Amino acid sequence: MRKPHALAVVLAALAVSLSAKPLQVYILVGQSNMEGHAKVETIDYIGEDPATAPLLKRMLGPDGKPAAAKNVWISYSTGIGEKNGEGFGRLTTGYGSRRDPAADGGKIGPEYTFGLAMDRTAEGPVLLIKAAWGGKSLNYDFRPPSAGPYPRSAKDQEKNTHTVEATGHYYRLMLEHVRKVLADPGRVCPAYDPKQGHELAGFVWFQGFNDMVDGNFYPKQPKGEAGRRFVAYSDLLAHFIRDVRKDLGAPKLPFVIGVMGVGGKDPGSEDNLAFREAMAAPAALPEFKGNVAAVRTAPFWDEKIGAIQDKREKVRQMAYELKNKGRRSPNADGKMTPEQQKQYLKDYESKLITPEEAGMVSRGASNGGYHYLGSAKTFAQIGEAFADAVTRLRNEGR
Repeated sequence: MRKPHALAVVLAALAVSLSAKPLQVYILVGQSNMEGHAKVETIDYIGEDPATAPLLKRMLGPDGKPAAAKNVWISYSTGIGEKNGEGFGRLTTGYGSRRDPAADGGKIGPEYTFGLAMDRTAEGPVLLIKAAWGGKSLNYDFRPPSAGPYPRSAKDQEKNTHTVEATGHYYRLMLEHVRKVLADPGRVCPAYDPKQGHELAGFVWFQGFNDMVDGNFYPKQPKGEAGRRFVAYSDLLAHFIRDVRKDLGAPKLPFVIGVMGVGGKDPGSEDNLAFREAMAAPAALPEFKGNVAAVRTAPFWDEKIGAIQDKREKVRQMAYELKNKGRRSPNADGKMTPEQQKQYLKDYESKLITPEEAGMVSRGASNGGYHYLGSAKTFAQIGEAFADAVTRLRNEGR
């Protein structure tokens, strides 16, 4: 048997060395919209819009079903209280919101198309570390250490709420999970090569609803000063970015802020608009120039389904008025029987919502407005936008 030429062996070894790359690690953190509440059944709806049909093609495998990533793995920390746990494996659908952290939840969040985008462009293996819990605030639950103690009110002290011990609990839980995964990446990602090591490639933050509706920590402002209501959130988020980088030993870690966009271009709320600006503000700070980006998610809101859902809300409100004998309802005198109320609602809904509109909602939505209607079309666009933003930051930083 002919032995390989020594030079050929050296060249082959060199080629392997040059092609080997550190494991790229991306950290995805936030509350329920980072969890993701879009049911997998709404994915096909993406193809009904010519503008997003190409996106659906990027999400499907040769068999026409949602694809599993070839070279991307994920570790996901989520759960409630003591039931918090981890799910991990090759990236596919099902890593959205989960009741059981270790079981496929039948939903997707931004992680799915974010990971697929990285799968198309990365030169080596990719690991997503996701940590997300519904209903969590930045001002208390994720409160960063450098922001100082939470300003407890007299009511907090009386009812023993917002305790010192629990302040920042989810910041610490997130950090603990990231460190656990990075201590042994091979446990989650079988493609990990210890000789090549890993690289912290980016961090994505997608949170905000609980802060936006918190009237205690962010009290209403005098008329004409509504835009300043959420200044404290901007300050807290800047602290969060600095602390994450410090605690992970990555001073220039590319950081993407997913700016809340529920309600789309016209959410009908001055506070909603003010909060969006407060979320985006840290990206404009001189210290974060070129390494922090704000991604507006309002453009990805499904305006058509949102308008139909508004009509459905009117139906729900009418049901409430009929049941409670609302003064302006047809049942103000309380004489309508339950069957009459039911028939009135049926007729009322048929006048508001066409069969075509009802079908559109059933195909494209699976949750409430605060969860972007549970629309895979929305979450898929958001995930790709996050991937594009973090890639730009990485390229600019080189």
